[in-house]
Amino acid sequence: MFVWFVFGAVAARAETQVNGKQRLLNSTGPLNVLFIVVDDLRTSLGCYGDKVVRTPNIDQLSAQSVVFQNAYAQQAVCAPSRVSFLTGRRPSTTKLFDFNSYWRVHAGNYSTIPQYFKENGYVTMSVGKVFHPGISGNHSDDYPYSWSIPPYHPSSEKYENTKTCKGKDGKLHANLVCPVDVAEVPERTLPDIQSTEEAIRLLEAAKKQNKPFFLAVGYHKPHIPFRYPKEYKRLYPLENLTLAPDPNIPKGLPPVAYNPWMDIREREDVQALNVSFPYGSIPKHFQLMIRQSYFASVSYMDAQVGQLLNALDKLELVNNTVIVFTSDHGWSLGEHGEWAKYSNFDVVTRVPLMFYVPERTTVAVSSPVFPFIDPFTYIPGSIPPPGHTRGIVVELVALFSTLAELVGLHVPSDCPDPSFSIDLCTEGASLVPHFNVSDEEDDDIIESVAYSMYPRPSDTPQWNSDLPDLKDIKIMGYSIRTIDYRYTIWVTFNPSNFSPTFQDIHAGELYFVEEDPNQDDNLYNRTMHDYVYTKFPGFMRP
Repeated sequence: MFVWFVFGAVAARAETQVNGKQRLLNSTGPLNVLFIVVDDLRTSLGCYGDKVVRTPNIDQLSAQSVVFQNAYAQQAVCAPSRVSFLTGRRPSTTKLFDFNSYWRVHAGNYSTIPQYFKENGYVTMSVGKVFHPGISGNHSDDYPYSWSIPPYHPSSEKYENTKTCKGKDGKLHANLVCPVDVAEVPERTLPDIQSTEEAIRLLEAAKKQNKPFFLAVGYHKPHIPFRYPKEYKRLYPLENLTLAPDPNIPKGLPPVAYNPWMDIREREDVQALNVSFPYGSIPKHFQLMIRQSYFASVSYMDAQVGQLLNALDKLELVNNTVIVFTSDHGWSLGEHGEWAKYSNFDVVTRVPLMFYVPERTTVAVSSPVFPFIDPFTYIPGSIPPPGHTRGIVVELVALFSTLAELVGLHVPSDCPDPSFSIDLCTEGASLVPHFNVSDEEDDDIIESVAYSMYPRPSDTPQWNSDLPDLKDIKIMGYSIRTIDYRYTIWVTFNPSNFSPTFQDIHAGELYFVEEDPNQDDNLYNRTMHDYVYTKFPGFMRP
């Protein structure tokens, strides 16, 4: 009932503001936005060339979208990444490197993407994990600033880390690997199933009210624990899986760059392995089990996305809704001997990013545009490849300006340096100019660069190396990624004034990705690298 009330209450304001703006229109009127963000999803998708994982529904979306093959998050951990792309500001500006501050109080009263859409006449709604729960979203997912109605969180979310995983002993455990019988778990459902159901209800309400909307849907899986319907495990027999291509810690990896994956060490099934800290290796059979459950979780999430897109299609909203699909960061599946995010490597900073724009990115297809595809009956190779791919290096911090331009809103100006006192500006330029040009034309325009950063408490792995509190950060790893290389330096950092000392370098990394795509051969101490400072003098700006 509350949803209907809110839609009605904003009707007059929405109509006035939408009609008052020079809004991009198509044949059916103002464009809505469906923003889908997934938790811990690397580019393990068919549309990104993965030959193992079954993701037919996301692949189907990619066939009608502009797909950015080299998109990067600004910090490979949930809260900092989400606050960064939702505000269009880098972590060095939001001053959020952990989970323990709210940017409006801690750094500046910066606008968010949904807030900007709300102020321009949209009904804005949040389902699932969009902002990170807790202090970083003011314990409210930034409501009421960002959302027209209170954000929705699945009631079954509270069971994610409890003892709901049935072990070989028949007892329930808090495990990492956790395929379940949905009929037997508390409430007989799972968070992502509930999020899909709620998102569809909101779409139905939006359809009936016929007002522009911004709906953000955040899916939990494949975030750990890998708690998913057990039938999806059948898609990935262990005998068909392989270990990561580089399952060992590279010899040239600086200790400060290594993350000891403490979050999975705390799970009961991993504790039972008695893996030594910090460099002990997980037994190969269990490595395969982790990879199996990650892939199964991805396919389960893909099915939820498929049901959501199919509902959008059935409600005849496909032709006036921009769809964005992305992730907050990736996740290591044994690469470099790591099992988590928490680093600057491509495997955790590179994310899927695609934009579906009616009458702009679509190719000729029969109706429906997004029929649901069952991953169990899907025939690999039957989905067309991505409609439009772009190889240019881009960043998630560009989402704010890109979405504003796609629907015809005024694009916020570029942030000056510094920008702490400015509420509305963005640190990422719109990606729209790259939609309809070739990679060769992009190369002629600019040599693109993506920036990321990660904090550490020490030069060597500690119990809190993965996610140190702000007060414990002593070193910051600043990284740039071009189409040719990734370059990282680890420098002294003062958490009291957020100040790095670039003259005090603790360690460095340099990988040329064409010859070393997995980033295993660190050339920092063997190659002249001063030219990077010369060519990109501002890349490590605090």
